Amino acid sequence: MSGNAQLTVDGKTLDLERVEAVNGNDGFLINQMLGETGTVTLDPGFTNTASTTSKITYIDGEQGILRYRGYPIEQIAEKCSFLETAYLLIYGELPTQSELDTFTAEIDRYRELPSDYRRFYENFPTKASPMAMIQAAIAGLGDYYPDSLDPLDPEARDLATKILLAKVPILTANAQKHGEGHYVLQPDPDRLFVEDFLNLALSTPGAEPLDPLLVHALEKLLILHADHEQNCSTSTVRVVGSSNASMYAAISAGVGALAGPLHGGANKAALDMFDHIKEEGLTIKEFVNQVKAKKNGVKLMGFGHRVYRNYDPRARVVKGVADEILEKLHGDVELFDMARELEQTALSDDYFIERKLYPNVDFYTGVIYKAMGFPVPMFPALFVVGRLPGWIAQYREMLEDPNGKIARPRQVYQGYDERNVPEMSER
Repeated sequence: MSGNAQLTVDGKTLDLERVEAVNGNDGFLINQMLGETGTVTLDPGFTNTASTTSKITYIDGEQGILRYRGYPIEQIAEKCSFLETAYLLIYGELPTQSELDTFTAEIDRYRELPSDYRRFYENFPTKASPMAMIQAAIAGLGDYYPDSLDPLDPEARDLATKILLAKVPILTANAQKHGEGHYVLQPDPDRLFVEDFLNLALSTPGAEPLDPLLVHALEKLLILHADHEQNCSTSTVRVVGSSNASMYAAISAGVGALAGPLHGGANKAALDMFDHIKEEGLTIKEFVNQVKAKKNGVKLMGFGHRVYRNYDPRARVVKGVADEILEKLHGDVELFDMARELEQTALSDDYFIERKLYPNVDFYTGVIYKAMGFPVPMFPALFVVGRLPGWIAQYREMLEDPNGKIARPRQVYQGYDERNVPEMSER
């Protein structure tokens, strides 16, 4: 077993206890550093700082591994439904059929929206951001269910869990419908969870019934996004929740973090890249050469990842979904062909191989969502529906952590030293 570490500052040595990981990086406890040495660590972006221990999700970026509660993401995507995955993330184990039936029935009880949510949407402009509407809708949702607000009450937490899983997809579908000028729609109790969400978001009067293949494809995409360790939005949920804010407040904050283009906008950026290639009349090879030459600020979007230095395991599953459904959906086949050619070209080019730039999950998702019929502003909103179980699981784990504390990062101050306020005439 590896030992502890020592830190020496100004002649004072501090022993740092080693916290061993089941998989991945061990950590060293530095919580005594400020009190013992009068100094803090400085880690911009928290890229080398673990803020918590967790048992939910494991990522190995070098090997291209993603596991939910120990199960490889490839197996989860192949064998599990979205609600099974949610149950696994939140409660720690895959459900039995009886447990899944009970879980599903409890969620179904809460799928219908309060009647005055119609007025809620009407207060937003038609062109309002879906993410802004979803964030606001979630923030206020708990006030309709006061018995679910106390984060320190396990029964209240469990009730909030079911309410959010039930209603966020309905809120999300209605955010899209509001932009199309439709009234608030209510769920169909005869439809399954993902099927009903798709029907609410995409159906139009007189339209053909949704292709089951479409439902199956979206189910997989939601599973792939269900959790991804301590990313920006998940960390936000934990930070807000650490103040004992309600689950609704914490999840709403997570939506706000995800709304940022650096987090939830990567699949749109990939689509914009393909539009640029078409508008400029470039071949894929010409575009790749521009990227390598750093010409005109051209960037390769949908490749590389903050964590993965190998092929994103989610991207392999997404590629399979794309191969399976795009031509059948009569989507933009030219766009899909461009994506496949760009992937093949980059993966065979030493420039990208040496830099470990592999396709990530966002490379194909935008192409798929577009083929399904979702407008581009809804892409991050679909991310919300998928990531919701992970946010809930992380929030619950944070509250149940006996070592948990309210988040309070430190800083290294570099502003003015003390100075006196001058009189107005002297300024």
